[in-house]
Amino acid sequence: MTRSRRPLIARNESVWLEGPRSRIYELGFVLRVFWELFRGVRTLHFTGPAVTVFGSARFQEGHRYYELARQTGSRIVSELGMTVMTGGGPGIMEAANRGAREAGGNSVGCNIILPHEQKENPYLDKFVLFRYFFIRKVLLVKYSYAFIILPGGFGTMDEFFETLTLIQTRKIEDFPMVVMGTEFYKPLRDFLAFMAEQGTISPADMKLLLFTDDPEEAVAHIRKYLVANYRIVKQRRPLWWLFERE
Repeated sequence: MTRSRRPLIARNESVWLEGPRSRIYELGFVLRVFWELFRGVRTLHFTGPAVTVFGSARFQEGHRYYELARQTGSRIVSELGMTVMTGGGPGIMEAANRGAREAGGNSVGCNIILPHEQKENPYLDKFVLFRYFFIRKVLLVKYSYAFIILPGGFGTMDEFFETLTLIQTRKIEDFPMVVMGTEFYKPLRDFLAFMAEQGTISPADMKLLLFTDDPEEAVAHIRKYLVANYRIVKQRRPLWWLFERE
């Protein structure tokens, strides 16, 4: 496993949300943000085209959603030949990475440091640690050609709707999004239909999502988009004189 150096977090990290502070403090914050983004980009530069899987950290091995994520991660590798990327933690993230590892593919994580530390799962070939959620989300989207949403909590909803908004507003290309766990997400699907009825989203926006519990259907949907719309760029080789490595 390639490990990313653990960044330090100051005890007063949260105070940057409290409004303007000294110019020196603000400059330091901007430099920390730049360095974390730069470090993440350099670490993941040779990740290869990926599918990002979002989901809860709380489901354990044996749970139906854990096993669904594990099967899906395996199919992403065996049928699409793509890297599986997750938030790098336990639960659904671990399951998807585990499936990728078991299928002999690349497994990557973008983990986050929390007050109650979220430890990286043991099925990662490469991972990078972040202290800022917004940088982590940029990297989870940057290297992926498709997104799979499994059941989760606030964090999963945040990632789900931010990515969906980027697709809807065409800030990123019309990448496929698959929502798995149809029973879990039925109330959300109904609410999205209600939003369309109320005119706050377009009825066409509902077509941005595929709801399914079938990993085979999910992978076929992603393949259809990739074949129709995209040419996956061949991975570049590392340059030794830039101290790059895969």
